Amino acid sequence: MSAGRREWLGLAVLALPTVLLSLDMSVLHLAVPHLAADLRPSSTQLLWIIDIYGFMIAGFLVTMGTLGDRIGRRKLLMIGGGAFGLASVAAAFSTSPEMLIAARAVLGIAGATLMPSTLALISNMFPNPKQRGTAIAVWMSCFMGGMVVGPVAGGFLLEHFRWGSVFLMGVPVMILLLATAPKLLPEYRDTSAGRLDLASVALSLAAILPVIYALKEIAKNGLSLTEIVVLVAGLSVGAVFVRRQRRLEHPLLDLRLFRVRAFSAAVAIMLVGAVTMGGVFMLVSQYLQMVAGLSTVDAGLLLVPQALAVVAGSMIAPRLARRFRPEFVLGFGMLVAAAGILLFTLASGSGGVTFVVLGMSIASFGMGPQGVLCTEMVVGSVPPQRAGAASAMSETSAEFGIAMGIAVFGSVATAVYRGQIAVPSHVPAAAAAQATDSMAGAMEASATLPGAMGEQLLATARDAFSSGLHTVAGIGAAIVVVFAVVGMVALRSSQTKAAAKAEEPVPVAS
Repeated sequence: MSAGRREWLGLAVLALPTVLLSLDMSVLHLAVPHLAADLRPSSTQLLWIIDIYGFMIAGFLVTMGTLGDRIGRRKLLMIGGGAFGLASVAAAFSTSPEMLIAARAVLGIAGATLMPSTLALISNMFPNPKQRGTAIAVWMSCFMGGMVVGPVAGGFLLEHFRWGSVFLMGVPVMILLLATAPKLLPEYRDTSAGRLDLASVALSLAAILPVIYALKEIAKNGLSLTEIVVLVAGLSVGAVFVRRQRRLEHPLLDLRLFRVRAFSAAVAIMLVGAVTMGGVFMLVSQYLQMVAGLSTVDAGLLLVPQALAVVAGSMIAPRLARRFRPEFVLGFGMLVAAAGILLFTLASGSGGVTFVVLGMSIASFGMGPQGVLCTEMVVGSVPPQRAGAASAMSETSAEFGIAMGIAVFGSVATAVYRGQIAVPSHVPAAAAAQATDSMAGAMEASATLPGAMGEQLLATARDAFSSGLHTVAGIGAAIVVVFAVVGMVALRSSQTKAAAKAEEPVPVAS
């Protein structure tokens, strides 16, 4: 069955919260200096202002995806949209760090309702695989489009208005969503899903939040006993959560989904892609600002070609997948991405912005098909009534992957940096120790030293940071190549088995 005019108009409605989520992610870092000067948060409060949004999204994705299957995906989308709009107003007019942290937490919880609801509705509205692939490509392109618009729109608002204006961008979007959704979006829910198991909800939060927190802290401060204990605690609760899901008749997360090879392979590839791109691109962002010396706005503008490249790769993926086997399009795209990542090894401490921007654009173009095709495989390989849970799993794997990539690759880059930096002998011991710790420390230390001495220290620090970027890029490219081959083999095998099963004769009742 093919989708009609109403479904395509409904897709435009679903694009609204998708653009908004990426806008909210991309503008906060621009607003941090302004809100910090106004609210004067402590360093710990500032970290929570930045991180609490992502924590809440990651923690509640599984719960909200399953909840949408139970109460209705359109209903949950509208509830989440309304809550997001109200929380945006609260964040915009916050008068204290605590109020802003609370508003950001609500934004994260509301945001967790939007992504799985929109993706699940797309899977229901577009049962035709070809149309569904195109719809998912549009959906993902809107998300990346928000990343492009965010720095530009945020920079304009911050230049002319108070910092709270960046949060108010979400209000008209959500009003439009609430006004049009009842007319253009159908309602879908699983009538046989049973009651929501609150104990499973608590266990999922107690598992996901500590793991995400530990990975983020390891990325920022390195490995320590506290982070190890938190990580082990989260993984232990996760094991309890898995055992409980296996025993329940109506689990929060149906683990039987992972028995579908296309589903499990697609989720695994998305996880690896998020690990690699999250870790490598975090270092690229730091390179542009700390090594190349660009401002936050200028660095953001240089990320625009990368976002446009993702949009281009996402939009052509469904067409290529109709001419060639989807797993080959996916694998070839990942090989292109690996080639782009390798360009980062040509950037040096004295220059290389062109290589970085070009490498990001090529890698993002190559990863565009991965996002679209793996997402389509995830939602297309499960029954329609499980689309919400499946969508939540794909989004959760991305959140975990990004956090893991930043933690792991960040630790590798830091180790290389500390091993490579050669602090001049005439630099004072305190400044030398600060510079040896991190690139950010080197920048702070150089500001306290006389001109020539400070420049010498910065030069060796930039070279050491570049060495870390080269190492991470090499590792990342190798991982992408390996999983490109593994993914093609695994997905081709699953497609072959599915085709063979479809061709089996149907027994005729006598």
